[in-house]
Amino acid sequence: MSNSRNQSLCYLCDLCVSVVSSVVTIKSPQRHREHGGSTERSNRCKALLFAIGVLLLTSLYAPHKCVAQQVVDKMVATVNAGVKTELITYSDLVWQLSLQPNTPLDNPTSADLNHALRLLIDQRLILQEADKLPTIAPTTKEISEARDELAKNFTSIGEFQDRLQRVGLTSEKLNEIVEQRLKMEKYLDFRFRSFVVISQTEIADYYRDVFVPRLRARSPGRVVPTLEEAKSDIEKTLIEAKIESDTDAFLDTARERAEIVMLNPI
Repeated sequence: MSNSRNQSLCYLCDLCVSVVSSVVTIKSPQRHREHGGSTERSNRCKALLFAIGVLLLTSLYAPHKCVAQQVVDKMVATVNAGVKTELITYSDLVWQLSLQPNTPLDNPTSADLNHALRLLIDQRLILQEADKLPTIAPTTKEISEARDELAKNFTSIGEFQDRLQRVGLTSEKLNEIVEQRLKMEKYLDFRFRSFVVISQTEIADYYRDVFVPRLRARSPGRVVPTLEEAKSDIEKTLIEAKIESDTDAFLDTARERAEIVMLNPI
């Protein structure tokens, strides 16, 4: 037992050395210039301590798994938006890819993995804000319904379940991911949708400049609905566009303020 534990600890030490050599801060150049090297050193130290903490907990509470498991889940990045430091692993990335229809799972490209990483970073930033409002927690029924809707994005339930099995995404973990997505939706609705106001002038301008020309280009000869008939759909379109714009602005600010640290390239 002593021999096995020593081997495990040696392996963990090797991983720590790997983390030290590969930590890279992905902050904006402007912010780096303002704060100098101290910000980068601080980010590296925080991320390194967090990563080492994860490894030490693994050695203390699950030492029997260290020898048997040949591949340890790769730590990719940490995100802290002022609430807590969260770890993003390689498994998180492939789970994200598995829930995206028509996305290959075998030997995912660096581009696909980095796209998944950007999405996960944004999700973590939103969730840390959403966690400040416990009243928006989704119900069990909402999670079940959202999970069913997610499965409908795939050609069949069988395909959906096969993708989950291939990446080791359990039913419990899937429920957790769906719950997080619902929390994000509720938070964004609470923060932005309630305050969106679309004027009658905006609706009329969109009808004249976008709706009518687009409909005539796509369906020549089709009778164009009147402004009154199209008003409801146009208003919904403008509301969603406004929420998307406000969300993008929110995320730009959140990324700038957060501590986002790369631990390993992908």
